[in-house]
Amino acid sequence: MAETGLSGPTWAGGAPPVMPRPGFRGWLRILRRGLPAIAVLILGVPLLILLRFFERIFSGPCRPVTGPFVQGVCRCVLFCIGLRWTRHGRPMQGPGAVVANHSSWLDIFTLNAAMPVFFVAKSEVSSWPGINILTRVTDTHFVARDRRLAAGQAQEFASRTRAGHRLLFFPEGTSSDGMQVLPFKPTLFQGFLAPELPQDLAIQPVTAIYHAPEKKDPRFYGWWGDMPLGPHILAVLSVAQQGHVEILLHEPIPVSGKDRKTLSRLAETAIRDAMPARRG
Repeated sequence: MAETGLSGPTWAGGAPPVMPRPGFRGWLRILRRGLPAIAVLILGVPLLILLRFFERIFSGPCRPVTGPFVQGVCRCVLFCIGLRWTRHGRPMQGPGAVVANHSSWLDIFTLNAAMPVFFVAKSEVSSWPGINILTRVTDTHFVARDRRLAAGQAQEFASRTRAGHRLLFFPEGTSSDGMQVLPFKPTLFQGFLAPELPQDLAIQPVTAIYHAPEKKDPRFYGWWGDMPLGPHILAVLSVAQQGHVEILLHEPIPVSGKDRKTLSRLAETAIRDAMPARRG
């Protein structure tokens, strides 16, 4: 299921585009792009674990080295698969978190390429084969949908924020086709109001805009609903000419003096208004 948000049902906004089945040339492109990308990940994971070991000794819970290291690995993966990306705006300074629209499994690489972040995902993701390894070594912040665990999870969120971690949330709660921004869930923003958090906490909205390859369905990079992951990855790797993605970093929103509905509305408006006019 293409659901990597915190909560809510999987979005099913219309039939997904038919993913092209790779022909002979398509399989050559898959090998040419996929094998180097896999090699980067295979080399990157043990190096990350080694760096994390020494980083823990000298920096404690902070991530001054491995955060940028993961960012570099994600940039290398995008280079290998040929997906071009551009970043507009600057990463925020000071304590805070990031919220973004959610379109695809590619968000893992494109958003991390733009700035070092630590994703927040539902606890079920930690058991997905293959994905669970990447989420563990990259310090993904898992959240269980259990009210009994809410207090402990809030404390962990506060601790990581004080350590300088940029936690990235998907307020839509699920992925879309990349052509629109789904309504944000204000309940998620309640976590930003905990008294344990720094008083100068801010939230930086980020818009990810995927541009499909020429002559392909505009929703080509979107992964949502019941779309199987394997065929979608193969379709992305086999396309003759990749499209590109724009990552727009908006002005941070100070949390102080605002409630969860106000924070949700301001973040959603910033992200939605940055989408091209032809999109929702």
